[in-house]
Formats: sequence, structure tokens, C-alpha cells
Amino acid sequence: MLKDLLKKNRSYRRYDESYPLKKETLAELVELTRLCPSATNLQPLRYFLSVEPAVNAVILENTGWARLLGPSGTPQEGERPSGYIIILGDKRLTQNFWCDHGIAAQTILLGSVEIGLGGLIIGSVNKDGLQKALGIPEYYEIMLVIAIGKPIEKVVIEEIPPDGSYKYWRDEQKVHHVPKRPLSELIVDKF
Repeated sequence: MLKDLLKKNRSYRRYDESYPLKKETLAELVELTRLCPSATNLQPLRYFLSVEPAVNAVILENTGWARLLGPSGTPQEGERPSGYIIILGDKRLTQNFWCDHGIAAQTILLGSVEIGLGGLIIGSVNKDGLQKALGIPEYYEIMLVIAIGKPIEKVVIEEIPPDGSYKYWRDEQKVHHVPKRPLSELIVDKF
């Protein structure tokens, strides 16, 4: 059921770094995006795949993780993802990628959960630094970075507390708590 898949699809920030990922597995996740809608059916997204530790380290250096958790939000050695997918927009086709990269990213994450993996969409990216470090041509715009791996952290969804804080946090056992707004706050039917 889709709802169960969505409950398992959390923003994981700790992984079993020793879990091997194959580039073919990442390619299978990208294959899912071919089935997604695309604005005017232009299909301008391209994907850079990495399962190489040295390349993964470069990607990690150029991304920001879990701002609300501070330094503890960045995965430590042994807890880093085994792979990354960088979503690129091909500027030779268009300068406006609409929401295609968001649809693709969510599809990749849902696909990863379905095969027993997990991931994180990373929007905090040093795009210039990453582009130069990986030699990505200028006609590609880095849209998002997706970390993929075998999650080792427990993430729980809870109601937003009475004080209204939406901030996620980790407890002493490193359980990651994510407050969510109730449905009654999301639906607006009176103005």
C-alpha cells in the first residue's frame, strides 16, 4: 500500500557504509523516473551516479546535512551512504525545470524503500564546488543530490507538540523524531 511505503520513506541520515551498492541498482532507480510526468514532456533531467567511495567523499564534502541537528546531523565515518544520485537539469533543453526534479527525487526514494534501502534528498549543495570537483559540464545545472544506502537509524513520526515546534531531533538512543502537522491543519476550506 502506498501509505505504508510513504511511512517507511523517511529522510535517513545514517547508513551502513559497508553495505555495497551497485551502479546498476542506482540505474534501476533512475529507470523509474522515465515513467514520471515531465512538464511539456520535455524530459530534461539527467543523472550522475556514484558508488565509488572517493567520489562519494567529494559529494559529501559539498553537501549540507540536517541543519537542525548541527554537526551531529552529518553522517560520521561508517554511517555514510554507499551511493549518490545527482539530479541534473540539461540547460541545452530548457532553463526552467519546473517541478520535474522533485517528482523524480520522490520516485527514486520510494523505489529505494521498496527494495530495502533508504535515502535523503539534499538541497543544501555547494553547486559550484561540486560541479568543478566532478567535472560536470556547465550546461548541466545541479538540481538536487540524493543519498542512497542501507539505513541504520530509526525514524519515528509524531504529532507536532503543543508548543508548535516542527524541529526534528534525536534522542539519547539516536532515534530520529520527526514532528508532523495534523491533517486538520493542512486542509483549508474556509477563508
